[in-house]
Amino acid sequence: TEPSFEVDITCTVCKGTGFSGHPQGDQRQNGHPKGVRCKVCKSGWLELGGTGMVHPNVLREGGIDPKKYSGWAFGFGIERVIMMKYGLDDIRNYYSGDIRFLEQF
Repeated sequence: TEPSFEVDITCTVCKGTGFSGHPQGDQRQNGHPKGVRCKVCKSGWLELGGTGMVHPNVLREGGIDPKKYSGWAFGFGIERVIMMKYGLDDIRNYYSGDIRFLEQF
């Protein structure tokens, strides 16, 4: 992989357990909290920001000489913060173009 960096935060929906749907986070079954896998994070953590070097093949395919230029990509996942704030479980809703969904906000 190329050099990269990311910023992760604890999921507030499942309180960092990776599971949701359990009233007490300390109840355990087979080493995991009772409940179902958290639909927001699936692991207890959310990646908010990620950065990394663009692979030379990507530059090459874009018509850029990777021996002369390098690339750096970055992003910030504000959608995930909004998902936690409003208790949403599917990020694809933001990009569906469904005005009925967007009018809720």
